[in-house]
Amino acid sequence: MSDSKKFEGLVGLEQALVKVPLEQFKRAFKVSQKHVEKEWAVLASSAADHLAKIEKADASTVRDDALKLIDGLSARFGALKKKLQESKEEEALYIKRSRIRLQHLDDLLNVPSQDSPAFTRWSKTQLDRVLVDYMLREGCFETAKGMAAEAGIQDLVDIELFSQSKMIEDALKRRSCAECLQWCKENSSGLKKIKSNLEFNLRLQEYVELVRSQNLTAAITYLKKHLTPCADVHLKEVQVAAALLAFEPSTLCVRYKSLFDPSRWDQLVTQFRANNCTINNLTTQPMLITSLQAGMAALKTPMCYQPDAQNVHCPICDGKVYGILAEKLPNAHHVNSCLVCRITGDIMNEDNLPMALPNGYVYSQKALEDMAARNDGILTCPRTGTQFHVSQMRKAFAI
Repeated sequence: MSDSKKFEGLVGLEQALVKVPLEQFKRAFKVSQKHVEKEWAVLASSAADHLAKIEKADASTVRDDALKLIDGLSARFGALKKKLQESKEEEALYIKRSRIRLQHLDDLLNVPSQDSPAFTRWSKTQLDRVLVDYMLREGCFETAKGMAAEAGIQDLVDIELFSQSKMIEDALKRRSCAECLQWCKENSSGLKKIKSNLEFNLRLQEYVELVRSQNLTAAITYLKKHLTPCADVHLKEVQVAAALLAFEPSTLCVRYKSLFDPSRWDQLVTQFRANNCTINNLTTQPMLITSLQAGMAALKTPMCYQPDAQNVHCPICDGKVYGILAEKLPNAHHVNSCLVCRITGDIMNEDNLPMALPNGYVYSQKALEDMAARNDGILTCPRTGTQFHVSQMRKAFAI
């Protein structure tokens, strides 16, 4: 496969890099548009009300009322202008990031070959991105920010997005749904598109907490306001929630005991994380893990787990680290067999011929010649310990 084709495949794995700022731009634009429409409607209504009052007022008060109207409208227009400026700056930031990321991928497609310095530089940037992404997902924000700043890749990573996600996850772990509900409100169209029931589950959990604290009056009010309107979609859940009023947190009834289970908060964290990744076109697992799995799957063979056939240079053959991580991965598919020297781990080919000893074991020519040079022409088979003279080795041919 040519280098250009390989690079196209690599670019295909970078969809999230381009889609994340695009989704953020679309969301920022929609929020700004809704705010403008809402504020404009309020301004128009307020102006109409004041004008109606002025028409009915006496001539002596018309001037004062007009000045008050102008002052009020001016203040609101000033606030609207400030909000629009903030939205414009936010949208400009996402546009800038999209351009930088597209240029980053274009640089890869213009790389002449994998051996060029340009590809080495691009790979170093990609590695930095992968590491920062992993640290952000694991909550190491200060370290991630420091590394992104040092590498100059702030526009190639999504620090703000993961910071917001971490804040919401921490709130859920503190058993607070308010922050996540606000996020659901801001992303209602995206959640509706993926048919998510996250908001309903959050409302249900808030209701369960009211029942847990035996604040039944507030629980009934909350049930009528937030859960009952969802009965057309979540009828069974609403019915179970209504019946929950008759049970205490210590109940042994399985159906209702599960609602009081504290692990439901962990389920909310998991669901939010999955929905957040889907809406923002983020990968469900860090690119570092995906890259490691792809690399290990490309190296893994059945021989890696046979003690007598392991390669000293193969990371999968090291059973203490990568061998454990690769256990559930598929074996690499090789069209042609590859002969590897048991002594050096080097590939045996026309430049390093496979040589057979009288006991049938095969090693590379260079490894045997080096051994013979160090031991006055004596070869020792590392597997059996049997010794032979260098003149006894013969070329091996694979059919």
